[in-house]
Amino acid sequence: MVFADPSLAASDHPADDLADLSLEELANLPVTSVFRRPERLADAPTSIYVITNEDIRRSGATSLADALRLAPNLQVARVDSRTYAISARGFNNDIGNKLLVLIDGRTVYSPLFSGVWWDQQDVMLEDVDRIEVISGPGATQWGANAVNGVINVITRRATETQGVLLTGTTGHQEDDYGGRFGGGIGDDGAYRIYAKGFDRSQTYNARGAPIGDGWHRKQAGFRADWGTAAQGFTIQGDAYSGEAGANALGTPTFSGSNLLARWTRHLEDGSDVSVQGYVDRADRNDVITFHDHMLISDIEAQYGTSIGASQKVTVGAGYRWARDQTDKTLLVAFIPADQNLRWANVFAQDTIQVGERVELTAGAKLESNVFTDWEFLPSARIAWKVDDRQLMWAAWSRAVRAPARLDRDFFFPGSPPYFINGGPNFVSEIANVTEIGYRAQPTSSTSLSISAFHNDYDKLRSGEPPPAVVQNMIDGHATGIDAWGSWQVIPAWRLSAGLTTLNQHLRIEAGSTDPTGPSALGNDPRYQAMVRSSVNLGQGIEFDFTVRHVAALPNPVVAAYTATDLRVGWHASREVELSLTVQNAFDPGHVEFGTAAAGSEIPRSVLFRLEWRP
Repeated sequence: MVFADPSLAASDHPADDLADLSLEELANLPVTSVFRRPERLADAPTSIYVITNEDIRRSGATSLADALRLAPNLQVARVDSRTYAISARGFNNDIGNKLLVLIDGRTVYSPLFSGVWWDQQDVMLEDVDRIEVISGPGATQWGANAVNGVINVITRRATETQGVLLTGTTGHQEDDYGGRFGGGIGDDGAYRIYAKGFDRSQTYNARGAPIGDGWHRKQAGFRADWGTAAQGFTIQGDAYSGEAGANALGTPTFSGSNLLARWTRHLEDGSDVSVQGYVDRADRNDVITFHDHMLISDIEAQYGTSIGASQKVTVGAGYRWARDQTDKTLLVAFIPADQNLRWANVFAQDTIQVGERVELTAGAKLESNVFTDWEFLPSARIAWKVDDRQLMWAAWSRAVRAPARLDRDFFFPGSPPYFINGGPNFVSEIANVTEIGYRAQPTSSTSLSISAFHNDYDKLRSGEPPPAVVQNMIDGHATGIDAWGSWQVIPAWRLSAGLTTLNQHLRIEAGSTDPTGPSALGNDPRYQAMVRSSVNLGQGIEFDFTVRHVAALPNPVVAAYTATDLRVGWHASREVELSLTVQNAFDPGHVEFGTAAAGSEIPRSVLFRLEWRP
């Protein structure tokens, strides 16, 4: 086995076949995000949900952020036409900073604010093999910022995307297009190239006033693979650009590119080694808010071996460097304007079979950054395989959200006198997390997963009245449940449902003069629930629906809403697939995030899609 390769074993279950897999076969799908080595989904001792390629296709999603709505253990709120607030287990806002996101092993959070620019991150969804979504910490495996969850987007190997694919989607809110071509390289190599883009209309607020947030985006890329996932070489890259709606001061733009290479090797003694490196460039230009130029380079190596039949050991190390250059805008200045950032890490993890059906995994990562030096990120996890269909597990972890430039170097407004004067003493936010969980497949046609968590937080971000500095004077705790299950009613009909709850108690520490308090850290519903149905009606016709209910947001108040998405698909031939998707079918529009009066109303959307494989 190869411990670090994020595409490992994808070829064992080509994504085109996932529609035909039973729940038992889906339980056997390999996941790699829990311990950075492959294991069956049914044996993974954590709150992990897998979005398959088939799930994405039948949802009608047109972007990566939209596809993440399929994970019941994520909170996904669309702020406006191009901005999303995505989190797990709380602290949701449009610059959320406690969720680590990877695309094919490349970390895509921005060191500027420890979060993800979702309008800059996308993939060709037809190339996605699966998306592994962990709610809960993953700091030992993935480092700082993996506090409340990990999203790992894994695309298919080039050998699985051969030939031509053309796609087009049109509707009154957006138009999307894409194309891909794949071919062979020599005896054991393959490649694909792709291009995609879309135009999305602006949204309106509750009074009918335009928000001016329409935008368009273009992206192209390639991937080439030699050998196998367990023993081979991969190189891939992407480039993109986008432009948002113009304002009185100009047109916000963003662009970027990345290049990644990964080498894996299975050694004669049964151990495995992998080395991965990438460079990532991102530019964001907005006269009012951020004007940022980021260049990141990253390299990591990992070695895994088995000691006898009852012990698995993984060790690794990595180094990351970034050059961040900022320009002053009307609202924001970073002082110093330019900064060199560095991270280094070493980690070790040991899984021991301590009984016939019990495994104990303990590990730790040491990770350094330029602001707080070394952070210690330990974890321990125990799994009890009750029988072949039931797993019980418990875990304890320490995770941190390391300072970003937004914490240390942020000044507001862009010119003096400043109301916010950075945070020269800001340190890492800390989470100590306890979890228990149960996963089972009671019958061949049903499956379920439920986990409960208790998070103790310390040194959370806070402020004070102007002239303010950024501080660490909020603490507290959160408890909740993640639960979901599936029922294969008949071979042609599958139902699934999910529920998450969150009970959060945060408080200002003694001595703080923070004027806003914990409400500035995020806006989260007490619960959310979803139900999905997928039916094959015969003659190549499919019918899918998803119902999502999200409870009210407390501060600022956003009303609870229920959204229903419908899709009808028709496989007209082996080469042609047509579909009609209605998003938010029974509601002309609702606000998902922001303020009820001024926030964007997410409207009903009708999309017609054509997919052609000549």
